[in-house]
Amino acid sequence: MESDGQITELLLAWSGGELAALDKLIPQVYAELHRLAHHYMRNEPEERTLQTSALVNEAYLKLVDSSRVNWQSRAHFLAVSARLMRRILVDIARARRSQRRGGDYYHLPLELAATLHSVQNTDLVKLDVALEALAAKSPRRAQIIELRFFGGHSVQETAEILNVSEATVMRDWRLARVWLMRSMTKD
Repeated sequence: MESDGQITELLLAWSGGELAALDKLIPQVYAELHRLAHHYMRNEPEERTLQTSALVNEAYLKLVDSSRVNWQSRAHFLAVSARLMRRILVDIARARRSQRRGGDYYHLPLELAATLHSVQNTDLVKLDVALEALAAKSPRRAQIIELRFFGGHSVQETAEILNVSEATVMRDWRLARVWLMRSMTKD
């Protein structure tokens, strides 16, 4: 992959209306987008209909529509991409949930030992609702959950993306996990 500076230049050119920059950018970041999609898809149930490459393609189509975004850096681009992939999967989960034939209880198993505690199955829609509520109270904590849990970023990468210290990321990570667990178990 090209250097972060070259990717940022392509993002800025694309934001400025240069569509050819997007054609140069996508091959440079495709592997990272595929890694993000794979991270998301590994938690999907076996009977899923969406494949990793299809998730990348769906995100790409949404990214093309977001050409008016004021891209700041490669990290910003990847954070937006992670959010788009999460939204796509949540939309699919909501659609499945609304189906009349067995779609009422779609669960997404998550390896929560490393993330959200010891719950073995988490409802992706319920998690999304809780995450949106957290974002209203503490946008940075919601971003940390999104970047670490959904995006698979390390503490160091998350700190870099959000321009905060690693200690801040860890503190907010712990607090956000507790808040989400309480929010999701209220019912």
